Amino acid sequence: MKHSLLLFTGLVAMGFVSSLKAQEIKELPTVTITSTTNVSEKVSDAFSKEFTEAENPRWYKLNKNYLVTFIEKDMDNKALFKKNGYMIYHIAYGKEQNLPDDVRKLIKSNYVDYDITNTFNVHQDKRNIWIANLEDAKKLVIVRIEEGALEEVGNYDKTE
Repeated sequence: MKHSLLLFTGLVAMGFVSSLKAQEIKELPTVTITSTTNVSEKVSDAFSKEFTEAENPRWYKLNKNYLVTFIEKDMDNKALFKKNGYMIYHIAYGKEQNLPDDVRKLIKSNYVDYDITNTFNVHQDKRNIWIANLEDAKKLVIVRIEEGALEEVGNYDKTE
C-alpha cells in the first residue's frame, strides 16, 4: 500500500510538469469509472462526517469503490471510499496559499528562489503527505513533505 501511494502521488505530481524531457511511460491497469451514481448510506455518512464543508460532491462508481470529487476550502478534492464507508485515500489539489505555514516555511527555507506552483495533500492510512511543484527560471522541482521531513523527489531542467 505504501509503494502504491508513492507511485500514485508521484504520477499525480508528474502530470503537472508538462515541459519535461520525454519520460518512460508505463501502462497502468485498466480502471472502470461509471457515470454519476448513488451511494450507500454508510458511504454517504462517512463522507459527510469527514468533509463537513464539502461543496458540490459528485459521486462515481470506481470498480467496487466510490470516488467523490468536491470543493472544500477553495481546493479541488478527490476521495475514494469502500462500500462499507472506509476511506481509502483523500487528495486535495491547491496552490501555495493552501499549504500549512510550517510546510510552506520548510519549503521556502530550502528553495529560496523557487515559486510554489501547485500543491497536493494526500491522506492515506493515517499518513498526511504534502507534495509541491516548485519552479525557478531554469528548474522544475518536486518535493514531498511528511512528518516535517522534506524530500526532493524530482529535479528537472526546463526545456526552452
